[in-house]
Amino acid sequence: MKIIFAGTPDFAARALEALLAAGHRVVLVLTQPDRPAGRGMTLQASAVKQVALAHGIPLYQPERLKDPATHEPIRAACAEYGAELMVVAAYGLILPQAVLDLPRRGCVNIHASLLPRWRGAAPIHRAIEAGDAQTGITIMKMEAGLDTGPMLLAEAVAIDGQDTTGSLHDRLAGLGGRLVVDALTRFDQLVPVAQPASGVTYANKIDKAEARLDWNQPAAILARKVRAFNPFPGAVLTLAGEPVKAWRGDVVAASGRPGQVLAADAAGIVVACGEAALRLTELQKPGGRRVTSADFLNGSSLRPD
Repeated sequence: MKIIFAGTPDFAARALEALLAAGHRVVLVLTQPDRPAGRGMTLQASAVKQVALAHGIPLYQPERLKDPATHEPIRAACAEYGAELMVVAAYGLILPQAVLDLPRRGCVNIHASLLPRWRGAAPIHRAIEAGDAQTGITIMKMEAGLDTGPMLLAEAVAIDGQDTTGSLHDRLAGLGGRLVVDALTRFDQLVPVAQPASGVTYANKIDKAEARLDWNQPAAILARKVRAFNPFPGAVLTLAGEPVKAWRGDVVAASGRPGQVLAADAAGIVVACGEAALRLTELQKPGGRRVTSADFLNGSSLRPD
């Protein structure tokens, strides 16, 4: 099938690679403009752009798609190069109805949840944060609403008690690539199914302000936040008077004043919460690297309260 692909991060790049490996001809790739990143804040190409460049695929990087004039490269890809379908995965720009109507077979989206649960921008983070037992991939036909379109395929994935957003992302990215290839292979046989009216939840974009741990909350909730915010933006707390990021933690049966350091040794730094306690086992000081609690405590003045 001749297709247009729209996506930006690694999750989308994995799907693009799967489509190319399956023999589909991608005539145009849409991705976000290069953004400054890293300590030097130099412009960096998206993961999808890097795949497109490696395969010599024409690129289009609009800032937005509100102006009808910005639709011309997409229109040309359909009219002149025969693109019949657009595949979208974590693109980051809203596609107006006029764009959705351009490919004659429409547009399909690879969404990292079991719709209608976790529509929106951060479904992987929110599934872990909420303590969901499973999530998955849904391939759906796109319409103007936010992830409201009818579903073509879906497959569930169990969320392990140690999963982080990073580890779950990698499993879902691989599944997304496999499932979209399957959907395109059987496209004419698949019957779109409307999403249920019940069970709708929204995965709002992650705000860095959410990353600060509130010790008045139960340790089980904070442990999920630590996993949900790994690798971005990282759960934040204060130890020995300085901000620290927590990357690994688990619940222990201990009690004390919320925020009280109950233990600090090679096994972990145990902090009392509103219910039970959180044992932190991997941390990072500002400007430093991720280290175990034992390495973190070397040269640290941190002691149990």
